[in-house]
Amino acid sequence: MSRICIFITFMSVMLVNSEQNTPIVVTTWNFVNSTITAWNILKQGGYSLDAIERGTSICEEQQCDGTVGFGGSPDEDGETTLDALIMDGRTMNVGAVGALRRIKRAASVARHVLEHTKHSILVGELATQFAEQMGFYEESLTTPDSKRLWLRWYYRNHCQPNFWMDVTPDPGKFCGPYSKLENFGHKSDNWIPMKINRFNHDTIGMVAIDRKGDVAAGTSTNGAKFKIPGRIGDSPIPGAGAYADNAVGGATATGDGDIMLRFLPSFLAVEEMRRGATPTQAARTAINRVATHYPDFMGAVIALNIDGVYGAACHGLGDEPFPFVVQDITMNKYKIETVNCSWPLH
Repeated sequence: MSRICIFITFMSVMLVNSEQNTPIVVTTWNFVNSTITAWNILKQGGYSLDAIERGTSICEEQQCDGTVGFGGSPDEDGETTLDALIMDGRTMNVGAVGALRRIKRAASVARHVLEHTKHSILVGELATQFAEQMGFYEESLTTPDSKRLWLRWYYRNHCQPNFWMDVTPDPGKFCGPYSKLENFGHKSDNWIPMKINRFNHDTIGMVAIDRKGDVAAGTSTNGAKFKIPGRIGDSPIPGAGAYADNAVGGATATGDGDIMLRFLPSFLAVEEMRRGATPTQAARTAINRVATHYPDFMGAVIALNIDGVYGAACHGLGDEPFPFVVQDITMNKYKIETVNCSWPLH
């Protein structure tokens, strides 16, 4: 190859790199402090995995919207449990915890699952046992606020609304314990569906790319308010709550996890980008896939490709746009972006 060709090739590579917006981090909702924390790691040359872990941990500590971390979303027994996931797009390795009890730092426990086990997901009481072995300590996740929330739901509202159906006694009128109906197939006329919104089925989801081009994604949440004990949603499920692949980019989802996990929207968004879709198109495809079957669901997807181009789509928030936070190498400060949601399909 001639010197001229080598020079032209070198300049072409420099031009491509200069057009990229990496490093970059994108975060669901308006969780600014988490974004700032993650960005401070990335701008100093830190790893995307560290940015994801620390960024989501900030939301756990600050109890973002009451839907992340301790002291929020008590289950039917009044206990708060946590779900979290971290995915490494370089190795395609995953660490996750579901229904984690009495440990505040769920994202960090997920990181330990990723780095210190050959498993991908640990759940429940035995996830707590694992966390203790890794040096985490137990403490109550109940706060005065979460206790008041549960007492109001149980005594004043008679366990309404809840997630039961086709059981006896009538879950639209009474608290449990319940048993199944022998002749089921219809909901009680008094059954009240659980209202889905950002303060009930919210999650912090993050995707980051560091200076080396390594992609990571993660989530953390305390799940749905008054969930049946043992329930986990989409957040700790790879491909549902989040997904990352160094060859393509990453994505994360937030919203009605019981429905969204059935469609692996984060995985679908990444695969759409692999096929050539823009991040916005990929996020919209993932959202539409869910909406086709569940037109009243509430949720959003953020997608980020390896060039630092990002996009989002949402559904079911009514007139409210979906906010998400971005900071990349071209910005002096984080930016809160918004996207208008599609309406329920009827």
